Amino acid sequence: MKVGIIRCQLTEDMCPGSTDFKVAREGSLAFAETGPVEIIGFLSCGGCSGKKAVTRAKMMVERGAEAIVFASCMKNGNPIGYPCPHFAAIKGAVEKKVGPETRIIDWTH
Repeated sequence: MKVGIIRCQLTEDMCPGSTDFKVAREGSLAFAETGPVEIIGFLSCGGCSGKKAVTRAKMMVERGAEAIVFASCMKNGNPIGYPCPHFAAIKGAVEKKVGPETRIIDWTH
């Protein structure tokens, strides 16, 4: 499966995404059900309030992503323990934009 990952822009200076790439390559944790996946894009939400996540998700789908994955910094607050306060709205807007044929995974590790 080909996936596009959206991460929190505010945590990208603290986290290079190494674990996201590792679990995708291994097919572990959030990818245990799908097996190893190919990452076709790794973009930030664009910063608070995350409005750019919607167009970025759509762009990745147009370029072959079969699923949009939200990195764990968004929902779970890794690595700083502070989840995105806009996560529910961002996820809902992305789901609406990409449609039901695109799978949504709301965490990575």
